[in-house]
Amino acid sequence: MKIMLIGKTGSGKTTLTQILNNQKVEYKKTQMVDYIGKIIDTPGEYLENKVYYKALNVVSIDADIIILIQSAADEENLYPPNFASMFLGKKVLGVITKIDLEENYKGAEDVLENAGVEKIFHLDLKSLKGVECLKTFLR
Repeated sequence: MKIMLIGKTGSGKTTLTQILNNQKVEYKKTQMVDYIGKIIDTPGEYLENKVYYKALNVVSIDADIIILIQSAADEENLYPPNFASMFLGKKVLGVITKIDLEENYKGAEDVLENAGVEKIFHLDLKSLKGVECLKTFLR
């Protein structure tokens, strides 16, 4: 099962990729679409610039599950309403990262719900809080 991660630059896509692949977590800027094990890590620019939406759609053909990532600390919403609907027939989940930085992440939940995700997971990638729940769901 392939999983594609989409999110703004710095939202935690690459860190989540490393954790899900049981790799050492180290900072790395994703410059292009990166296939790592069963994870497809996409550059943040693909969400930040609408001209890349077609590229996201093409890459999603290889994925079974799409995960939209929103940092709890980020108030900016880059996901258009019903963004998830562009991935026809795919399960689209939401992940809120950096929950350790923000006590109230209702705004991040609203962003992902408005984008049309089916289910939302809350993760702290430093302490790994919530990661096992996501891994169990993805098995």
